[in-house]
Amino acid sequence: MKNTPTPHIGAENGDIAPIVLMAGDPLRAKFIAENYLENPVQFNDIRGMLGFTGTYKDRPVSVMGHGMGIPSIGIYTWELFNFFGVETIIRIGSAGAYHPDLKLGDLVLAQAACTDSNYGAQFELPGTFAPIADFDLLRRAADACEQLGYHYKVGNVLSSDAFYCQHSKEGNWRKMGVLAVEMEASALYLNAAFAHKKALTICTISDIVLTGEGLSAEARRTSFTHMMEVAFSLV
Repeated sequence: MKNTPTPHIGAENGDIAPIVLMAGDPLRAKFIAENYLENPVQFNDIRGMLGFTGTYKDRPVSVMGHGMGIPSIGIYTWELFNFFGVETIIRIGSAGAYHPDLKLGDLVLAQAACTDSNYGAQFELPGTFAPIADFDLLRRAADACEQLGYHYKVGNVLSSDAFYCQHSKEGNWRKMGVLAVEMEASALYLNAAFAHKKALTICTISDIVLTGEGLSAEARRTSFTHMMEVAFSLV
């Protein structure tokens, strides 16, 4: 019995490029495909999770949504890494700033990902595993930010299971140097480690936790072009 299509991705082997850029919002993936890829072809619409493959500077690239939260990105990246031969996944998403120097629109390159999720328990490790990005991707992304003149920080993020948290521990994480909160990087890095593949999370600050500032859904979908340009520089 062949592994593809999967229950969540209606593609065949060869339909998806070795490098995939992923966004939580499938409409952001559609925006990226329409504005950055040449001759994009849709390979998935199961559960509305749109995916496209095209070329960027003559290199095959895919873009796809991954949904919200660790369970969702955990499923999609597991299938991409293990069933479709994907070698590299770059998440381009949004995050809420913890660090006081981060402003709306700034970039965070997630060197590592803390989490309050139990996703990693499935690997039955005899201790606490620290999910980290691929260093080559991280270094090149930082170089791209420097060359493009984009304000960014590199460091630890929190992949939280809760968007609406009744008892926030934000101050505790901030004291430990955590830059921002998002909801997916930890599972992406865990899946990449298990599959011996490459992964990086690049986030745009969409919210300031301390002040309550935030961007609209439309702005999150179409205005995060700086991180898109950085991600495509890694292709």
